[in-house]
Amino acid sequence: MARTVAADELNRQFDYMTEVRRLLTDRLGGRTPKAFTHTYGCQGNVADGEKIDGILYQIGYEFVDTPAEADFILFNTCAVREHAEERVYGNLGRLKEYKESNPDLIICVCGCMAQEPHVADRLKRSFRYVDLVFGTHVQYKLPEFLYRLLTGADDRIFDITENDDDIAEGIELKRTNCLKAFLPISYGCNNFCTYCVVPHVRGRERSRAYDAILAEAKGLVADGYKEIMLIGQNVNSFGNDLGERDLFSRLLRDVNDIPGDFLIRFMTSHPKDCSRALLDTMADCEKVEGHLHLPFQSGNDRVLKAMNRHYTRQHYLDVVEYARSIMPDLALSSDVIVGFPGETHEEFLDTISLVREVGFQSLYTFIYSPRVGTPAAGFEDPYTREEKQQWFEELQFAQGEVAGERSQAMKGQCFRVLCEGHAKNGKLNGRTYGNVMVEFDGPDTLLGQFVNVRITEPLTWILKGELV
Repeated sequence: MARTVAADELNRQFDYMTEVRRLLTDRLGGRTPKAFTHTYGCQGNVADGEKIDGILYQIGYEFVDTPAEADFILFNTCAVREHAEERVYGNLGRLKEYKESNPDLIICVCGCMAQEPHVADRLKRSFRYVDLVFGTHVQYKLPEFLYRLLTGADDRIFDITENDDDIAEGIELKRTNCLKAFLPISYGCNNFCTYCVVPHVRGRERSRAYDAILAEAKGLVADGYKEIMLIGQNVNSFGNDLGERDLFSRLLRDVNDIPGDFLIRFMTSHPKDCSRALLDTMADCEKVEGHLHLPFQSGNDRVLKAMNRHYTRQHYLDVVEYARSIMPDLALSSDVIVGFPGETHEEFLDTISLVREVGFQSLYTFIYSPRVGTPAAGFEDPYTREEKQQWFEELQFAQGEVAGERSQAMKGQCFRVLCEGHAKNGKLNGRTYGNVMVEFDGPDTLLGQFVNVRITEPLTWILKGELV
């Protein structure tokens, strides 16, 4: 069961903030310190980045848009795919010149990628200008780490402590969006899919205290946020580690009952834990959007077993069938891995057929990427990257047809949309009830408001509409 970080430990970090602020004032001659931070990866990483930025803001850092302007540079990293790691290494390489011209610059790498021992070793050996590396379990110790560097107590710090029990509550956040807020409800994962590194870098699943989540949700509504996204590696199993089942359904209902005009979204759901009670709750709660992100990864039972997913193709289809029986307009999205080790083209065609049978609004598709320390990295993999790329293109084509058909069916329909911002073409935009992007003309005074939009031109991936 998760524990919260003790109040005296958090107070100790607050004291370090005060000392770091003083040290930076002396070092910079009274000039305001400047920080550049960049987050890679998922919503969970973005939420972590908001905590980190909150700590830096309390210390007194001003945030800048480019590394060249900064006294402190931080990369908050993702370890889910190899491509994400290579991007980090490439961007780190460009920082060397900044360190050479400014020896007082502090460069930091943190997050999931940093939690991997082989990555920390590579950073220690090959990137000697990186001063600070810490993993996913000690983010709240950033003030202490900065204090140790600024006082010279340590030349470099590497802390990838494997502590998957403690949760730090009460850290002031610096949110990235004034309309939409990420609200973590759990950390870590217990599923250990054979391709996935997340349980190894984020630890076992641990749920936040129910009352703490509800209080944060109420605070977000009071502060004027219009969309709350409840996030976790598997929100469906929230509370299992506390000995309670279907606690997520209860949480949805309680957040839905908070007075105010706002939307509720959530991700990610695991098919094996997507209960009828949860789907019934979605159907009952008017503030919960009609969109379910339900990753199936593969449409073939042998591959699903090799992935350690704990459900079958038919189970997935049964969940979808029940969901649509009570929510006919439900929009579904999913994650798909192409070319899992040992997957044949015939087995991959089962994925194509599932995509067409379900009719997803959108898919997040990836060619399999081996991760160090996961079982699948040692599986026999006879197919080439070029062959898998061809399969990937087959999947993209099939999903394009499916998404196009679903979008066409929306022509003439009217949707209530939260006006979020501007598209690249200058038009206003927002998302439908089913999480599909809509562009429309209107004055900027509508930003942050709910508006009704009729679909006039449905395209494959976005919709164009007009205000009603």
